[in-house]
Amino acid sequence: MAKLNAAARNKIPSSKFGLPGKRAYPVEDKAHAANAKARASEMANKGELSAASKAKIDAKADRVLGESRQPGYMPRSQGSTWRK
Repeated sequence: MAKLNAAARNKIPSSKFGLPGKRAYPVEDKAHAANAKARASEMANKGELSAASKAKIDAKADRVLGESRQPGYMPRSQGSTWRK
């Protein structure tokens, strides 16, 4: 994962952040998305991030990663969205 300096971070559109209003948790590629999920989990476990914010970060990161961690989910690329 490439380290983001201030100039590179400022070039990333707000839509590529897990929390766009704060421009926190960049998820512009798979490496950053995985890292955002890990950091969000750490902060939620410490009580410094709400469950709702963590869910937003996880959802955005999962879209970048191309998968969902929900039980029973199958990516569209594998044919359907839900297994029965």
